Amino acid sequence: VAVQLLLFIGQGFTLVYASIFFVNQLGFSATQVGLALSSSGLAGVFGRFLAGFAVDSRALGRRGTILIASFVSALGCVFLAFADTFVLLVVGNVLLGLGISWYWPATMSVITDLSTEENRPEAFALSQLSNNLGLGLGALFAGQYIAMNGSYQALFLGKGFVYTVFGIAIWNTIAETRQSETTLMQVTKNWGTALRDRKLTTFLVANTFFAIYGAQISATLPLYLANFVPSVASTTDYANFGFSEQFISYLIFWHALIKIIGQLPITRWAMQINQVSILFFSLVLWGASAILFWLVGTTSAYALTIALCGFFIAAVAEVLYGPAASALTGTLSPADHRGIYFSLESECWAIGFVVGPALGGLALDHPLQGGANLWLWLVASTSIPAAVLVYLKQLLNPQNADIQT
Repeated sequence: VAVQLLLFIGQGFTLVYASIFFVNQLGFSATQVGLALSSSGLAGVFGRFLAGFAVDSRALGRRGTILIASFVSALGCVFLAFADTFVLLVVGNVLLGLGISWYWPATMSVITDLSTEENRPEAFALSQLSNNLGLGLGALFAGQYIAMNGSYQALFLGKGFVYTVFGIAIWNTIAETRQSETTLMQVTKNWGTALRDRKLTTFLVANTFFAIYGAQISATLPLYLANFVPSVASTTDYANFGFSEQFISYLIFWHALIKIIGQLPITRWAMQINQVSILFFSLVLWGASAILFWLVGTTSAYALTIALCGFFIAAVAEVLYGPAASALTGTLSPADHRGIYFSLESECWAIGFVVGPALGGLALDHPLQGGANLWLWLVASTSIPAAVLVYLKQLLNPQNADIQT
């Protein structure tokens, strides 16, 4: 977790500014940037499939997979730092997508290996706390750097450097935690077992929607806040309005600060509730935050206050979601299937980052037809994962016919 903090400080360097840099500085369209970010998710779909084999295998295991992930991600950052064409933009995002796709299943498997079922939600909460602290610090430092120097390129190079240092730290400090010796034939067979697990596959359907929503926060919302906050409610020319990059970094830090402060106490409180109900409540909160983001783009009155409230509610939703989703996956997975189960759980995020950025970029490129209304479409779509979660709770508690969420 301590080493992971370093990784996410680097991640925070470009969390807010990637889409803004490529659209407002390099002149790519929002649709092009959305497609490039989606290529990262598409690469992640393929990468997570391979990660399922790698994490549970003798050859690489958890530690080896994380090492590969860190150095591939660092290479992707170098490409993005010098991405003056759409091809380089796609290549950089593909490499980052592959790196992330290998990192998460391995990391989640390590945390599951080192925790018991009773303390697993808190273990994942501690990991989530490290992530959020790193993202917040990285975004804040990056915002101040841009305000002083205006060099986005240096942020990508710095991010690549941090990823490299992270890999070196893993090499020198982290031991392999895989407990079973699984052959390639057994891993292949385990894929079939996982895909036939109805509880897991039902959860994956709902989890994919969470991933699509999460992608909007990092890929679409910064650009939306930069270009889609009108000075007059009836304005249709959005080109000259929006929060500055520095101000957006403050909002992102506020978002991260809420998650940092609330992660452990909220997780400890939520441990008294079953994980599916926690996910349902998180979904409701996410919908509420999306309504507030819609309001920010449709009225100039109290835009700052509405944005702060939106980020606050979204932060609580993420605090509830992360440990609950990871702990549920860990509980469902047998010890020798963990890499595969977490690869499938992580596949949801790959799909989310294929669909989410492309959808967001397309909506922002058509402000009259899409624009702020994107958030209302997303709110309407929450009815689907809500129904899936109700069904999942029935599967997990077949003797309890009256579902109370």
